[in-house]
Amino acid sequence: MKRFFVLIVFSLLVNMACKPHVSLSGATIPMEAKTISVGFFTNNTSLGAPSLSQRFTEKLRDMVSQQTSLALMKANGDLKFEGYISDYQVTAVAVSNDAATANRLTITVKVKYVNKFDVTKNFEQDFTRFADFKSTENISTKEPELVQEIFRQLTEDIFNRAFNNW
Repeated sequence: MKRFFVLIVFSLLVNMACKPHVSLSGATIPMEAKTISVGFFTNNTSLGAPSLSQRFTEKLRDMVSQQTSLALMKANGDLKFEGYISDYQVTAVAVSNDAATANRLTITVKVKYVNKFDVTKNFEQDFTRFADFKSTENISTKEPELVQEIFRQLTEDIFNRAFNNW
């Protein structure tokens, strides 16, 4: 009986010494973290639809709400994202007979992530993604679909960098 008691006490001490983490959908989040804030990502480019800021911010908020159990706050969360859309450009990527046959929409987002419990996890980084489309397609018609796909990829990259150390 004495051995059993010593084994239980030892197990409890070992478990208390380990830093616990919550893992949801493969994400590693500090146990101490209860809230997260995603600031409004402004559009600092001269191109793109006026709604880009709102669409990106909502996409990132949706991602953290769906993938974590953290309470979403407007500001000052235990974990927080802030930043801006820093680049939006359309370039020709395939040329045939001196004419573009394919174009590329590229969007870059500057992100600052702060983890108040573990400063080694903080980062400030540019994330860039693109989508190609035929040059015969009108960018204003194709843009909503392209932006939706690019924002999906960007938010996954940002989430994985913050919570999966990718």
